[in-house]
Amino acid sequence: MPSIPQPLVPDDDGGADASVAAALSAFAAGTADASVVASALSTARLLVPVVALLTEAEVGENGLKHEKESEMALPVLVGADGRKAVPAFTGVESLKLWRADARPIQAVTPQVCRAALGEGAAAVMVDVAGPVPFAVQGGMLHALASIGRVRAQDDGLGALLRELSEHAEVTVARVPERKRGLLTRLRRPWG
Repeated sequence: MPSIPQPLVPDDDGGADASVAAALSAFAAGTADASVVASALSTARLLVPVVALLTEAEVGENGLKHEKESEMALPVLVGADGRKAVPAFTGVESLKLWRADARPIQAVTPQVCRAALGEGAAAVMVDVAGPVPFAVQGGMLHALASIGRVRAQDDGLGALLRELSEHAEVTVARVPERKRGLLTRLRRPWG
């Protein structure tokens, strides 16, 4: 019998990570750039939504149609330009703003970014319905996806910096130990 996986954060109350919320607020106010948000997201727990999709219905004796079979699916957003994005949320409240019937699955940001790239998505849309929507795309998406994927024989941060250097639009600087996260400066127009 398959086992039910344990939650990433067993005592998670569904609230947004305080450092991510602060970074997003500062970004929206124009007092911080995208690199501050990337740094806060680098180790943050996000909520990825899953929704039920009806796969088979039947008509009952009373003539009413009802669900016979359904599957859980990860929704994908499609922009006007046809690019796909995976939605992710900082907390339950922002998830409810988007879609109240979605069920949250805990994941850390690098996992979400790797999943998005694996699905061929061009972005992860954080809090798409607010309070502060933020697109993780391009070099930032690749940089956050590469966190935790360095090989054991590599020197950790050095391997990550080499990985990031493959993306021309990303400029990386070493972070002083007192700061949180791995990225301090990303140069890219975000829209």
